[in-house]
Amino acid sequence: MLNINRKSGKISIDSEVFTYFAGEAATSCFGVKGMVACSKEGGPWQILKRETMSKGVLVNYDDENDSISLELHIGVDRGVNMAAVSDSIIKEVKYKLESATGVPVKCVDVFIDTIIG
Repeated sequence: MLNINRKSGKISIDSEVFTYFAGEAATSCFGVKGMVACSKEGGPWQILKRETMSKGVLVNYDDENDSISLELHIGVDRGVNMAAVSDSIIKEVKYKLESATGVPVKCVDVFIDTIIG
């Protein structure tokens, strides 16, 4: 949970808010098949359903600067330009999170864990 102190009071934002917006923003980008996570047994990567998309997002808080850093684990379509897809995800996630929450995004790290299709 990120706590932000303002002149008018304190704002607390749960990590699920960040993971939801980040997952939605990332999966809306061209070439992204979905958020992924590794099975508990260490097996193959699995595309996550919308309800469990947050398992593919890790949020790190920087309390000194009231900012966040994100790690996104995604699966992409075969044949896409991975650098272009990653750049698109970084820009989209940063824009949507900062617009929706007002919290600065320090960095977005994209991990392309699998190619699907």
